[in-house]
Amino acid sequence: MLKHVKLFCSDEEGATAIEYGLIAALVSVAAIGALGAMGNSLKTMFNSVSSSLNTATP
Repeated sequence: MLKHVKLFCSDEEGATAIEYGLIAALVSVAAIGALGAMGNSLKTMFNSVSSSLNTATP
């Protein structure tokens, strides 16, 4: 029984999958933050263009 417990504790096969999952989560959080910031600046730019076009037409 002790032999099986030692083998179970020394098995690191699933550790790589967990590490890849954590890296994917970190990349996803960074991408969401970057796209959120870029979305706000695009909204501001398009609102500015829209206002300029509305004042340019008679």
